[in-house]
Amino acid sequence: MPMSRNSQRNGSHIALAIIAVFVALALVIAAIIVWPRVSMRLQRPDDGANIARNDADVEPSHDALPRAAAPTPDTSAEAKARRAVAAMGMDERVGQLVMAPLYAGTDPSVLWDLIANQHVGSVLIIGNWNDGVSSVRSATDALQSYAPQSNRLLMTTDQEGGLVQHLQGPGFDAMPSAVEQGTMDVDQLRRSAAVWGAQLAQAGINVDLAPVLGTVTIDRMANEPIGMLDRDFGLDADGNARHGIAFVQGMRDAGIATSVKHYPGLGSVNGNTDFTADGILDVTTTLDGAEIGAFDTAIEQSDPGMVMMSLATYQAIDPDNPAVFSSTLIDGHLRGDLGYEGVVTSDSMSATALSGFSPDELGVRMVDAGGDLACVGVLDYVQPILDGLKRRAASDPEFADKVTRSAQRVMTLKYEMGLAVEG
Repeated sequence: MPMSRNSQRNGSHIALAIIAVFVALALVIAAIIVWPRVSMRLQRPDDGANIARNDADVEPSHDALPRAAAPTPDTSAEAKARRAVAAMGMDERVGQLVMAPLYAGTDPSVLWDLIANQHVGSVLIIGNWNDGVSSVRSATDALQSYAPQSNRLLMTTDQEGGLVQHLQGPGFDAMPSAVEQGTMDVDQLRRSAAVWGAQLAQAGINVDLAPVLGTVTIDRMANEPIGMLDRDFGLDADGNARHGIAFVQGMRDAGIATSVKHYPGLGSVNGNTDFTADGILDVTTTLDGAEIGAFDTAIEQSDPGMVMMSLATYQAIDPDNPAVFSSTLIDGHLRGDLGYEGVVTSDSMSATALSGFSPDELGVRMVDAGGDLACVGVLDYVQPILDGLKRRAASDPEFADKVTRSAQRVMTLKYEMGLAVEG
């Protein structure tokens, strides 16, 4: 029997409803399956292999960028010294600027407190040590045991030759005077200096306060500090420079640093600064003269670890200050004109020539002028010098900065010589 129109309409509506239900279910299932992937893509647009946009609009992922190399730490001696000094307190920095004396026959323990508690970083082995290498080594080993393992002592002595040879006896050659050394050719002198340096190293010495580079310009017997004692090479300024360079290089060959002295020269004076209370005045030496030129040439060509300043006053250079307190000579000429950044040390601060100054002023005046290391020949002077430096640094930030720079120069030398190590 044929269906009525109403029945046909009702059947069509039911069929359409069933189809709509199936379509809706299909869309839900598709959304469940596809949406997580689409969502992930939307959260990572830079992954975008299937995202239709121009390559120019696509920013590279951070993972794709080249990683910057880690900075290489500066391992130069200067950088290590800066880091070491930055970790020091001011008392420790001050201690690095003082060289305390140990005389022959004195028990090393007299310096224990200065080294262990007051951070004194250098020792001068002085006097007549006549019992040979083993005796000196016993003393230097004891002294080094008082210092930190990471910051050993500069162990110095005056081993020039002739009348100025503090260490003698078994294991030490009898060194010829500097005048006799001046008769050698420079290659022979370098080889000889290397032998003498090796003997110092065996004794625990690491710095020789030599050579003397003064050029004698007056009668030798009238020149008490140098000519009378044959402490110069006995040559003209050029010859003295060449022989000084050979001596420095030979000592360096043996691992020994040196200190050329006494800047800018004591070859034109009569009195000896060790014994003359009124001070010593040089009236002829100039900044552009041959005598200072011998030093300057040797410094520029051999770069000694130290330069020792004279205690005389130089009328044509700085008439108001002994060389050791002269910023004109140290900061102006040595540091400025020559570019020397090594350690500037003093001749003995306890010498008679400086007796007009209070002991607690001595280190302050030296550092203020650009110097670094106060060499002290009398033990009683050490504490006042330390105290004076500490007081001035505590009250004067600019001076404290100078102390810091001086300590950095001393520590740089120590790192160069293997006496200091980073933790």
